[in-house]
Amino acid sequence: MNVNSKKSLGGNIALLLAAFIWGTSFVAQSVGMESVEGFTFNGIRMLMGSAALMPLIAVMQIKKRKTDIRTKAQKKNDALVQLKSGVICGLILFCASNLQQFAFNYTTSGKIGFITALYMLLVPVFGLVLKQKQKLFVWFAVVMGCFGAYLLCVDGSFSIGKGELLALVCSVCFAVHILYIDNVVDKVDGVILSCTQFFVVGVISVICMFIFETPQISAINSAIVPILYSGILSSGVAYTLQIIGQKNTQPAVASILMCLESVFAVLAGWVVLKEQLSAREAIGCVVMFVAIILTKIPEWKKSE
Repeated sequence: MNVNSKKSLGGNIALLLAAFIWGTSFVAQSVGMESVEGFTFNGIRMLMGSAALMPLIAVMQIKKRKTDIRTKAQKKNDALVQLKSGVICGLILFCASNLQQFAFNYTTSGKIGFITALYMLLVPVFGLVLKQKQKLFVWFAVVMGCFGAYLLCVDGSFSIGKGELLALVCSVCFAVHILYIDNVVDKVDGVILSCTQFFVVGVISVICMFIFETPQISAINSAIVPILYSGILSSGVAYTLQIIGQKNTQPAVASILMCLESVFAVLAGWVVLKEQLSAREAIGCVVMFVAIILTKIPEWKKSE
């Protein structure tokens, strides 16, 4: 095995681990909600996620300082753009993450994992507003994904549960979040952006925690393992693994590996929480996953 092959394999493993952590984090969030309320859980874990990225940022800044030739005016302008982008991303992520968190009160972690993944199908739809043209098969994938979501979310009486509805709105917010990041990604540092948005979400969630909830230290202590898992591992460790993995993996392959997050969410819910899917819901998961893979074909074509 040559050096490039080893790097590619290492990158694939890193992305697979990231997807595993993200997928199993849905279980951690579900377990955490048994002890604490939504804003409490989200506020603490997001602040932990922000703190987990700070050492990485410190190392990156030290390395960058040696080759940084920007003027003071440029540095100030870049810092303002960085801060503005982080705050806006944080506000959008606040809506998305808290809608997702409260969905755990009403439905299973597996369902939430797959419904959240719908953002990959919604992005090309919302991209029309930005005049982003898509191939015909991408629209086929969108329709296919919607059908899969119907099978997964809507029961025989044509009603949709509160948890599924919250997860759907959460998915819309994530789609907007992705499109905004795509618009600013060339102007900012991705790791600092992630750290800033986590901090913004954490601060606003903690404020909401004191206004709308009754946080108790004993309850937080009982949920500390899920909070640590969702905060440090899902945000800090998994994000770092994504950066490492994407450096040595083709974009199309990377996106497919990260799509496995939704599959791991279902499997983790089944193994850990004993959640069950009906045949109809299982078919919906398969249809949605195939649709998500289809939306990645343009990236595959570009990387050839």
